Amino acid sequence: MPKIVDHEERRRQLAAAVWRVISRDGVEGVSIRDVAAEADWSPGALRHYFKTKDELLQFAARLVYERVYGRLAVPRHSGILTEAIRAILAEVLPLDADRRTEAAIWLAFVGRGLVDESIALEQRVAFSGLRDLCARITHDLAQRHCLAPELDPDQAAMHLHALIDGLTLHLLMGRLAPEAALAVLDAHLGTIVQDS
Repeated sequence: MPKIVDHEERRRQLAAAVWRVISRDGVEGVSIRDVAAEADWSPGALRHYFKTKDELLQFAARLVYERVYGRLAVPRHSGILTEAIRAILAEVLPLDADRRTEAAIWLAFVGRGLVDESIALEQRVAFSGLRDLCARITHDLAQRHCLAPELDPDQAAMHLHALIDGLTLHLLMGRLAPEAALAVLDAHLGTIVQDS
């Protein structure tokens, strides 16, 4: 009986190999040959799934987005509103090894997106996803009458998005410890969330 191959799982394994190569050598260090070696595949077998380096990079970039938003799709149950929001936003911050790898890959792709339109497209999807998440949070707060009354939900979303991006960079650069980043996030949430 022929062996059933899960092609999507194999593509994800190859994307994970891309992540490891990028973590070690940067985006410019990615080649079909290096990724194949990292995955313990032949370059020919890899090309069965990805014809070009650009296709491989696009898929690896998309996988970052899918992993983060997959975690966000898991319902959060908390009786305290600020704790629920904090838990959601913590999922996109590089607070542990896995999320740090995702953020480092994301940041590597930001640079690549400046010169590669296909990667830039993936970056726009990720940017829009985080912007929309922040907007959903602030608009939900406004609907619940829990957004500080002097704040506009759209402006508050823009500020929250900028804060998350900034905290991500500071965490990746080692300028903030996870506890300090969460303290900054908590302080910001304290200024925008009011109990109804």
